[in-house]
Amino acid sequence: MKKITFIILISIFLMACNQSVNSNATANFKVWGNCNMCKETIEGSLKVDGISKAEWNTESKQMEVNYDSTKINLDAIQKHIANVGYDNDKYKGDETAYNNLHECCKYERKP
Repeated sequence: MKKITFIILISIFLMACNQSVNSNATANFKVWGNCNMCKETIEGSLKVDGISKAEWNTESKQMEVNYDSTKINLDAIQKHIANVGYDNDKYKGDETAYNNLHECCKYERKP
């Protein structure tokens, strides 16, 4: 009987250890841009480990990102977007990358 109780206790302990903290996170923030070419570039900049969904709405300028917070954080996500030339709520887009955007993608820069 002691052996069965011990096995049950060990099983419960192992199941509790396997339940990790929920690391799935969702963020919504504004990203400046104009068109579907912008959409491709912005969403393409987030094809990195830890991001399961990145969807930018061309009309509302809102980005929705689902990510694993143990692999990437919101700050890094916004930096990825800025690195390809797009301003967002936290970072101004890289100047060189912005200057290399297609003419239709050159949005009005935030101050």
